[in-house]
Amino acid sequence: MIAKLSGRLDATGEDWAVVDVGGVGYLVHCSSRTLAALGEAGEACTVHTELQVSENDMRLLGFAEQAERDWFRLLTGVQGVGSKVGLAILSALSTGELRDACGKGDAAMVARAQGVGPKLAGRIVNELKDKAGGMPGGSGGFAVSAVSAPAGSKGADAASALENLGFKPAVAAQAVARALEELGEGATEGDLIRVALKKAAG
Repeated sequence: MIAKLSGRLDATGEDWAVVDVGGVGYLVHCSSRTLAALGEAGEACTVHTELQVSENDMRLLGFAEQAERDWFRLLTGVQGVGSKVGLAILSALSTGELRDACGKGDAAMVARAQGVGPKLAGRIVNELKDKAGGMPGGSGGFAVSAVSAPAGSKGADAASALENLGFKPAVAAQAVARALEELGEGATEGDLIRVALKKAAG
């Protein structure tokens, strides 16, 4: 089973990416959040993967973080949630938001995802309510002082992006602080997120 791919991002589409590993291009289907975290074509990237095999198809699903993959596995265990719907939910909600929604029984929040109606959203939160507490993700606030960045700044936004991918606030803050030291205050938010993500993951 392919659990992880590390290589260079070759191309991306609306819901997919091609990762070049040693000259072999792997097509992976991803959530919009993972696609945003992968960066731009030509850059080094790592995706955690899930291989799905059916009678007529075999596909790789890619995730920026293991937390997202863990939630995908949990979601697709619910009747009526296939890979497409699972990725749609992970595109609409961060892992922290998803954990909160399931824990509170907030079906309306889950129903924000494309292709998820009220009935399916209700089934998801009902079946996952007891499991949500032990899953990664969280809605805790970002410790702004950890990166010496005022609220609303690039540093705070970058840390928030890492938290949405499943990193703990303290880990996100430290990674962004290191990225700021490396890139300087003139770095774009996109560059800051990409460098911080690599530092948090490594």
